[in-house]
Amino acid sequence: MINSDEIIKEVFSVSELTSQIKLTLEEQFDDVSVIGEISNFKAHISGHWYFTLKDANAQISCTMWKGLNNYVFFAPQDGLKVIVQGRITVYPPRGNYQIDVRSMKPAGVGELQAAFEKLKQKLFAEGLFDDEYKVPIPKFPKKIGIVTSIDGAAFQDMKNIASRRYPLVELVIASCKVQGDGAAQEIVNSIKLLNERKDIDVIIVGRGGGSLEDLWAFNEEIVARAIFESQIPIISAVGHEIDYTIADFVADLRAPTPSAAMELATPNKDDLFAFIDEFSYY
Repeated sequence: MINSDEIIKEVFSVSELTSQIKLTLEEQFDDVSVIGEISNFKAHISGHWYFTLKDANAQISCTMWKGLNNYVFFAPQDGLKVIVQGRITVYPPRGNYQIDVRSMKPAGVGELQAAFEKLKQKLFAEGLFDDEYKVPIPKFPKKIGIVTSIDGAAFQDMKNIASRRYPLVELVIASCKVQGDGAAQEIVNSIKLLNERKDIDVIIVGRGGGSLEDLWAFNEEIVARAIFESQIPIISAVGHEIDYTIADFVADLRAPTPSAAMELATPNKDDLFAFIDEFSYY
């Protein structure tokens, strides 16, 4: 009879066991979608993102590499519930597993609305919406800077209105993306580019209507701060009359639409001619 104590069990080294775990996890979970709340979010100087995804009972580390995170249309922040898609990877030197994230989206419109309110309260507390920082819009601008997409209907509408109302004005467009990945940074760059010039009297920042996701670039903190720091007065003109963005609260003046913004930025030549005619009788 063989004594059970004499049975020799296979003994793994730490490396061998970890290798088996790595093989199993990475084969079984090579394409997963996970919902959870972001915590400990860090955007590294390298451009990579590191964060934890958690729920009430567990948490998992996540990495999203530069190049992939450029396609995320919003700025992740702690407390935001998201859905990530990616694969499980194991890092043997530390015995850790994590999600190698390929894509990320908000868990729902409610999450974006919550992020909107959170940033709104933060910037309000810092005083970025205070009237004391609002700069008057010049009545007779010589040059108007426009931050929008040169191919969009909004730009065409503004051109037509400027031509009809005040053909003397020159429009200088700093074209940029107005939705999707990288749009917020492009808007910031365009605002800064126009500020480098010394001949721009007022800037219109805006786009036509769309969903909350479409307009989200104008709710990003970097855009809000670029508007606040602008040395040139800015009119925000995002979406339709019912749409409000963070940019609207920070700007020197809010217009309900891009077309309305151009009307606010320019005098009406017919009114000027009528004014001149009045004095021609004296």
